[in-house]
Amino acid sequence: MPMKLNVGDIVKLKKKHPCGGYNWEILRVGADFRIKCTTCQRQVWLPRREVERRITQIVLQENDTTET
Repeated sequence: MPMKLNVGDIVKLKKKHPCGGYNWEILRVGADFRIKCTTCQRQVWLPRREVERRITQIVLQENDTTET
């Protein structure tokens, strides 16, 4: 089952980015994720499976604003 991740969440990944940052902000969710390094602002696209595998911690969880 996929993790509950929303746009605006900050996640910590296993490996650090070449700039030295571990934390990434989620900019887009779907089959592919667009994430942004919170240290250098670099953006990358990764498949959902890859992002979920690399996450070690959810640093900041945005509230889910979808209404039922």
